[in-house]
Amino acid sequence: MILVTGATGTVGRALVDQLVEAGARVRAVSRRPAEAGLPAGVEVVGADLGDPVAVAGAMQGIERVFLLSSGPEIPEHDGILAKAAATAGVTRLVKLSSGRTGDDAATDPIPTWHRAGEQAVEASGVPWTIVRPLGFMSNALHWAGSIRDHDTVYAAFGQGRIAVVDPRDIAAVAAVALLGEGHDGRTYTLSGSQPLSPGEQTEILAEVLGRPLHYVEVSPEQARSAILDHGVPAELADAIMALRATALESFTSVVYPTVQDVTGSAPRTFAQWAADHAAAFGQALPGRTSPVS
Repeated sequence: MILVTGATGTVGRALVDQLVEAGARVRAVSRRPAEAGLPAGVEVVGADLGDPVAVAGAMQGIERVFLLSSGPEIPEHDGILAKAAATAGVTRLVKLSSGRTGDDAATDPIPTWHRAGEQAVEASGVPWTIVRPLGFMSNALHWAGSIRDHDTVYAAFGQGRIAVVDPRDIAAVAAVALLGEGHDGRTYTLSGSQPLSPGEQTEILAEVLGRPLHYVEVSPEQARSAILDHGVPAELADAIMALRATALESFTSVVYPTVQDVTGSAPRTFAQWAADHAAAFGQALPGRTSPVS
């Protein structure tokens, strides 16, 4: 049986679907199991990754684990889960990390948290695989409200480019690592097929949606205020802004062949992702076919 943490999130839910489709037995961890809404046949257990007793209970009978944690508690949560996995005799642990963790110059909070989490996983003695995406295409959903209301994307760091990757492709790499062999001790850095700036993503969204959209660059201070307005704690808001600022560096614009190499399929383009999520931004014009290449 495979344990999936973060199972109701963007990557976790895609992974659960792919594992179920492959015929795997899945146990999903959720803080609110009654609201998980996962496919039939998935065993859902309630547990907080900060609770060693609950995590140990969820680990019983598990052979392989997908670890997804977030926020300042990443080092603590990863350490608790890795220890429980070792005690339970887990044979593989796949951790979702951050692409920036592989940049030695990255000392901002999110890669620092994940670097400590990776170290806990590697020190556990459980065979491990690390998956490091550079950035998520799904982060564009943060613009959905302003696109629906104003046909406008407001984002900082307009000159920065990130080779964003579809969460479904991240999940596909994780699924291969969980289900197959030959992935122990491997670190996979993932990207999409091209680096894109916020303005370039806006242009692609406009083409897919079939209506003009505008990109307006805002200051980092304005962007941070918008994050805080959504109820994000200040510490995490600062960490998010520090990560966004790294789009100005060359590291985030590198295109890696990893998705193709591991899964045998090319990564989805941002246009494909946008077409699949058009409803979130307002549908394309009637009778128009959205591009997917």
